[in-house]
Amino acid sequence: MSTTFWIKALELILALGILVMIHEFGHYFFARVFGVWVEKFYLFFNPWLTIAKWKPGKYLKWFSHGNEMAVAGENDPNENKKSWRATEYGIGWLPLGGYCAIAGMVDESMNTEALKEPAKPYEFRSKPAWQRLLIMLGGVLFNFLLAIVIYAGIVYSVGEEYVKFQDATNGMLYCDSAHKVGFVDGDIPLSVDGKQLERPDAGSLQSMLTGQQVTVLRNHKDTVTINIPDNFIFQVNMDAERQQPFMVYSMPLIVDQVQPRMGGEKAGLQKGDRLLGVNDVATPDMLAFSEELAKHKGQTVTIKFQRGNQMLTATNVPIDKDGMLGVTKVVDPSKLFKTTVIQYNILQSIPRGIEMGWDKMVNYVKQLKYVFTPEGAQSLGGFGAIGSIFPDTWNWLDFWNITAFISVILAVMNVLPIPALDGGHVLFLLFEIITGRQPSLKFMEKAQTVGMALLIALLLFANGNDIYRYFFK
Repeated sequence: MSTTFWIKALELILALGILVMIHEFGHYFFARVFGVWVEKFYLFFNPWLTIAKWKPGKYLKWFSHGNEMAVAGENDPNENKKSWRATEYGIGWLPLGGYCAIAGMVDESMNTEALKEPAKPYEFRSKPAWQRLLIMLGGVLFNFLLAIVIYAGIVYSVGEEYVKFQDATNGMLYCDSAHKVGFVDGDIPLSVDGKQLERPDAGSLQSMLTGQQVTVLRNHKDTVTINIPDNFIFQVNMDAERQQPFMVYSMPLIVDQVQPRMGGEKAGLQKGDRLLGVNDVATPDMLAFSEELAKHKGQTVTIKFQRGNQMLTATNVPIDKDGMLGVTKVVDPSKLFKTTVIQYNILQSIPRGIEMGWDKMVNYVKQLKYVFTPEGAQSLGGFGAIGSIFPDTWNWLDFWNITAFISVILAVMNVLPIPALDGGHVLFLLFEIITGRQPSLKFMEKAQTVGMALLIALLLFANGNDIYRYFFK
């Protein structure tokens, strides 16, 4: 397997490890606050094998065998359940999650024997409903807080530098699906459903894909409103699979370097030259220039370019069999357009982190409605899809940005009202608070079983989609 694969795999495992630890610690924290005994706290699952397990003051074991999922009541009944020392801490071998086994509740271990005995004061079931609600929401809350902390840390350490839509003088280039709904290359996005757009970050892109109307500035003078169809996001995703991003800056082709013994050198091109046309065809951006060159593979052409204030022409310029001129291009928008730079102190970074986390969450929630469509089901991805969004080379800034976004996704997904997820427990607790009736143990067992079956089916389906896309698409 390639080096890229192992880098992405390591990034994915590290991110999941951090996110799972924080999520389970959220449950652990509120359980400890309310005096509930946490039997086991594990990073990663440990069926058949536990890499390490530790109980303070009692034992430290490495690579122990057997089913290590929590078994209620297996510890010394006389020890102080309110102490953190009463918890067994461990690391499993299967990096698909983790668990915080809380005494007195129906969880993924499906061990309900102890629940048939009278409730003990240190158990989850003996606490008031509002305390149990906070314990179940702890993981979701901590994942969202983690995202805020990461975003705040990023803007505090490196600030923000970006090119505003309005400062990208050439506008944007769009994919085929965008052209079909009315976007034109060169359009400058102004707003989505009346909300102003400033820069092409993830939030802006998501809002443009899921909104109802996008307003753009065309030809630097006309304001045009484009209606967005319901399935637009799926059409754009299909273009992305064909290496067509929804929207990129329309950038002029500025020469960065000239390769020896190729057409660019023979044309006398120099660093900083702006390439404007091929033969009699104007090429306002690098994509248009590349497409025009591709029509003249193995031929000679005339190149029009600008050097400073001079308009120059080079004739009989040879193009190789691959349609290449032999120049590298300036591809960083910040080197061609006016940039906006914002630096944050520690106090300013916190509200900015909250704003970024909130925007990511709102936009992700808006996309959830598409999951319940045939196109949405086909677009679901598993660990392969998640791993693919990490960079090919190690970059800490990209890693933390992606980890923060996955943390938001994990928070949203876990609060869905599905039995076996935190949201399922929250739903039953809200029912109890409203009606004053607690669901029976038998009902909770069946709900947990159904929820686990649904989650396993969803996991198999999502990862099956990854496998299908890898081999057949």
